Amino acid sequence: MSEALVSAADQEPVLTTFKVRVLLVDDQLIIVEAVRRMLSDQPDIEFHYVTDATKSLETALQLQPTVILQDLVMPTIDGFGQIVQYRAEEGLRHVPVIVLSAKEDPKLKAHSFSTGANDYMVKLPDKLELLARVRYHSGAHISRLQRDQAFRFLRESQKQLADANIELQKLAALDGLTGIANRRRFDDTMHIEWQRGQRDKKPLTLLLCDVDFFKLYNDSFGHLAGDLCLKKVAAVLTEHLKRPADLAARYGGEEFAIILPETPLTGAMIVAESCRRHLEQLAIENPQASTEFSCVTMSIGVASVVPSPASSIDELIQQADRALYAAKNAGRNRVVHADEPPGPTPSNQGNAAA
Repeated sequence: MSEALVSAADQEPVLTTFKVRVLLVDDQLIIVEAVRRMLSDQPDIEFHYVTDATKSLETALQLQPTVILQDLVMPTIDGFGQIVQYRAEEGLRHVPVIVLSAKEDPKLKAHSFSTGANDYMVKLPDKLELLARVRYHSGAHISRLQRDQAFRFLRESQKQLADANIELQKLAALDGLTGIANRRRFDDTMHIEWQRGQRDKKPLTLLLCDVDFFKLYNDSFGHLAGDLCLKKVAAVLTEHLKRPADLAARYGGEEFAIILPETPLTGAMIVAESCRRHLEQLAIENPQASTEFSCVTMSIGVASVVPSPASSIDELIQQADRALYAAKNAGRNRVVHADEPPGPTPSNQGNAAA
C-alpha cells in the first residue's frame, strides 16, 4: 500500500469506542467502597468517585462519565443543586444521572426527576440491579454520543456516509429496554453465523428462553417492576456469555435468545443451566406463579445443528421452540434440548406457554 493511501486511511474518521465510565458523588467513604466492590469485577466498567461536592462539577467535566451516581445529602450543596449544575453545562447536559437516596420517598423521587435526574435508587441497591441500570443508562448515552458523532461525519463528507450508516445500523440493533441485542440483530447474526457454520462445518446452537408466568408478575407488581425484571433477566444471560461471538438478544416480549456459534450441545446445556440457576437464585418474588417456585424463573429450549444445505435457520428455531414448549409442559424452570423425548401432550397449549 502506498504512503498516500495509508495516510488517507489514517485520516478517515471512525466512531469512537466509548467505555462505560461511572462517577460516584458521595461524601460517605463506606458507600464509595461498597459501590467500588460491586463494580470491581466488571472489566468493561471504569469507576471514579469524588467525596467533595464542590469538586463534582469540575471532575465530571474532566472525566465525561457515561453515568453519574449522585447522593442527595451532601455538605455545601445538596444533590438537587448539583444536578442543576450538571444540566446547565453543555458537556454534561445529557449525561444520565442516577440519584442514590437513603429513602424510598415519592416526593424526593418526583423532585429528582423534575430537577433532571434519569433514575432513582435507594442505596445500597443489589449488585445486579446496579449493574443493569448503569449499563442501561450508559448504553443509551453512548449510543447518543456515537449517533451524534456519526451525524457530524455525514455532514462532513459523502465518502463517510457508507461507514457511518454501518455504525448507525449497529446502534439500531439494540433493544431499548434491556440494552442487549434486539430481534433485528438476532436475525442478522443468525444469518451470518449460519453461513460461517456451513462453511467451517462447525455446530451452531440456539437457546430460546422464556420467563415463566411473566404476565402474572406484571399484573401483580406493575409494568415498571416488570421492565426491571426483564433487565435483570438480560443481565443474567449476558453474565454467562464468555466469547465475543456469543450473542444474547431479546427475541420478543418476555422471550430471549442466545446464539452460541461453534458450541456443541453439551456445552450449550451447561450455559443454559447456569443461566436458569442464576435467575432462580436471585429469588425475585412471584407469588402468583402456580408451581412449586414462588420466584421468577425461566424455561429454556436448546437446539444444535451443523448448518448444511439440507437444513435451515427456521428449522433450528423451530427445534429450539419445541424444546422450550416441552420445558414449559414438563413443569417450567428447566432446560430441555431438542433431542430429548417429548413429554405428554398438554391439555391446554396456552397455559403451557405462559
